[in-house]
Amino acid sequence: MTVDQYKEKIECALDSCFRLSEDFPQAGLAQSMRYSLLAGGKRIRPMLVLEFCRISGGDVEKAMPVACAIEMLHTYSLIHDDLPCMDNDGLRRGRPTNHVIYGECTAVLAGDTLQAEAFGTILRSGLPAERRARCAEILAGAAGIDGMCGGQYLDMSWEGRSLTEEELTDINARKTGALLVAACQMGVAAAGGTEKMIEAAGSFGAALGMAFQIRDDMLDVLSTDEELGKPVGSDARDSKNTYMVLMGKEGCEKTIDRLTAAAKDVLKEAFEDTAFLCSLADSLASRNK
Repeated sequence: MTVDQYKEKIECALDSCFRLSEDFPQAGLAQSMRYSLLAGGKRIRPMLVLEFCRISGGDVEKAMPVACAIEMLHTYSLIHDDLPCMDNDGLRRGRPTNHVIYGECTAVLAGDTLQAEAFGTILRSGLPAERRARCAEILAGAAGIDGMCGGQYLDMSWEGRSLTEEELTDINARKTGALLVAACQMGVAAAGGTEKMIEAAGSFGAALGMAFQIRDDMLDVLSTDEELGKPVGSDARDSKNTYMVLMGKEGCEKTIDRLTAAAKDVLKEAFEDTAFLCSLADSLASRNK
């Protein structure tokens, strides 16, 4: 399956979520959730779930709820990241951020609800019980204190001082990398794959996540608002620690190349059909938005 074919299937599945009629008391909350959930994006995380499920011998259609779930959780994180108390951004994916349209209270609740529904979507899926439980366990670990939320806390707590490369990597491995690792591992878990596959998928996700974040830091300096769909230059304006500050453009490019090569190499340890994932890693390494 191609990237475009995966995206089409994912968009269709996401569009079926949270369709409340206007006479429902919570319809406004559902509209806020759908506004951000259906705002587009690369859909990398659900795509990784589906592809890792496929190459682990699983049924891609049965894994679709798991793919939707991780996109719900990712969307919740974006809504909350954009809030005035966090990054205070007014633009996301080329559109006004959720709180700009629906207000802060509804935006907070939309994020909260998307997080809860992510786990509900997994646990209500048609996968065998042990696979549902494993997927939910992986996602909880990636989202919690040792994962994305913990990384966000470190990012906020360490603002205003210069960080070492190790400290910056600790933040980003949690804030960005954890969900990418989870996406890869959840795909294997949905297929009932082996622990060797889970481990290799996690290593791929970790390397991909770090390369992804470094490329993000580069784009915040080198891209434009129109190309990126969100404000650029915010890292420098807010005096944030980034890989561009630590490594410079050339250092970032070399590190991305090294991480991408490592990500592709680790796949060979447990999987045979890796062409799609290798191509995806290469495209993310050179992306311009």
